[in-house]
Amino acid sequence: MENEKVKYLIDMINNMDIKDKLRLAIRMNDSVFTNLKYDKPQMYKSFDNMLKEIDEEYRIMIINFSKYFNVTFAISKIMEMTKEEQNKVVLYLFNIIHNRSRQLI
Repeated sequence: MENEKVKYLIDMINNMDIKDKLRLAIRMNDSVFTNLKYDKPQMYKSFDNMLKEIDEEYRIMIINFSKYFNVTFAISKIMEMTKEEQNKVVLYLFNIIHNRSRQLI
């Protein structure tokens, strides 16, 4: 059952564009309800800078994350997961973003 939740969320992440993946990563690092093993402030800063480079709207105004349904739904699913499940999803997400950013360089 737990693997089904992780697989479902990974499938959802695969269907997101890079901007939504970055928004999700930022929300995960910003949330006090996620129990990530990673350095949240450092990862937040990294994803924030990446999103500022590719999304002008994010760069010039305060973003209301509630208008991004996929991101809000994904973060709510992540909050329901155990710590181990959360870290599986976040590791997958961070690797996808890292690989995508390397392709752009």
